[in-house]
Amino acid sequence: MKKVVVLSLGFFVLTACNKAKNDSSENTEEQITTEELIGGEKDKHGCLTAAGETWSELQQGCIQVFEVGQRLNPIEVAEGEAVISTFVLFNDDRSKLELFLPNKNETIILDKNEEELYQNDTFRFDTKDLTLYIDDKQMYKAE
Repeated sequence: MKKVVVLSLGFFVLTACNKAKNDSSENTEEQITTEELIGGEKDKHGCLTAAGETWSELQQGCIQVFEVGQRLNPIEVAEGEAVISTFVLFNDDRSKLELFLPNKNETIILDKNEEELYQNDTFRFDTKDLTLYIDDKQMYKAE
């Protein structure tokens, strides 16, 4: 009778250990799946696009431009049309400006030319009135 009890007890202990091991591997698989879902898609620089991150050439890292950049809204918006902003970001010494334009994958870097102007052949940003000109036409302005 003692042998039967000892064998039964041993069987239950082994079964319980195996069950805990299986639960542990299921939890590990669940963690991996959850981590993949949280991470989301990354761009070519490793920025999490689902988290609103984008690559900044001036900062040389992933940023949330809506958190660190200056928002500029379009000057002309048709009624019922969505307002799609552009953003500007300055480097630390304010000698360069990075433009984040809607529907553009790459940013544009403008050098500071005068006291309050950043420009190239197409774009000009005036820090006095916080206005972005494209081909000499006022297109975006800070509110």
